[in-house]
Amino acid sequence: MNAIEQQFQDILKDQRPQNLYDPIAYILMQPGKRLRPMLVNLAAEMFNGDSEQAHYVAAAFEMLHNFTLIHDDIMDKADVRRGLPTVYKKWDSNIAILSGDALVALALLELLKANCDTKITKELTKIFAKIGLEICEGQQYDLDFETMETVSLEEYLEMIRLKTAVMFAGCLKSGGLIAGADPESLQALYDLGIHLGLAFQLADDILDVYANEETFGKAVGGDIKDNKKTFVYLKALELADEKQKQQLKDLFASTPADEKAKFEQVKAIFDAVNVREATELVIARYTQRCMEDIQRIHAEETKKQTLITLVQKLQSRDK
Repeated sequence: MNAIEQQFQDILKDQRPQNLYDPIAYILMQPGKRLRPMLVNLAAEMFNGDSEQAHYVAAAFEMLHNFTLIHDDIMDKADVRRGLPTVYKKWDSNIAILSGDALVALALLELLKANCDTKITKELTKIFAKIGLEICEGQQYDLDFETMETVSLEEYLEMIRLKTAVMFAGCLKSGGLIAGADPESLQALYDLGIHLGLAFQLADDILDVYANEETFGKAVGGDIKDNKKTFVYLKALELADEKQKQQLKDLFASTPADEKAKFEQVKAIFDAVNVREATELVIARYTQRCMEDIQRIHAEETKKQTLITLVQKLQSRDK
């Protein structure tokens, strides 16, 4: 068992009532990328920070992230997450909502266990609360897009900045903050998180269409089934001719009985306009900005290498 899983076990040991805490344990103990705690720990290590403080902060952000997943799955009516039934499917929506709420409170308590200097604790709490609020803003934009006839690429990128990228940014900045990083490095860490988060989500949009479902851990084509206006859809509209554009719009206004046929029709248009390649070019640009952000961090080059390797790995991920 990894250290963070042990940490979660210790937090949840003997907690009652079971119907509140069992769903929390269920989602926290699932195998995941643990990317957000990894970012906290990497940033703290770059500046020789206290590992125990970093572990508390890392766990808090992973718990906040999993809270968003519980509630997102309810709103998206998602049946599967990480290859397993979602919390609301395994229990019910009421229990999932309440467990998600409790998870935020537990995350804040874990953050405060870091026992940092008062000034740093205040800044950490501010970052944590701001991220929670911005994720809600991003989720609301995502919901709004479902009923909007047109969404621009700029509006979509702002939505994923709030819904995904600010968490990456906050994790990196918080790791640097508890380790005493200088202001310029803290800003570079935050910017790195934004650019990494945007690249990460755009890769997710590609994977929803092109991933191996067994590797991906959730159903491929979910965004198409739900008529989600993702980057690949919006970019395809931009690249398509008038006939293809109308076909896409008609397909994304439908809920046919044969979901597979719809997916194949949409994918055929995506392939025809080379939307995957066009999206990968945008990811590559964000990846390059990540590299530039890393160079602005005032840390030893050998310690930067781990971040460089992580950015490169995430650019070409398959899940």
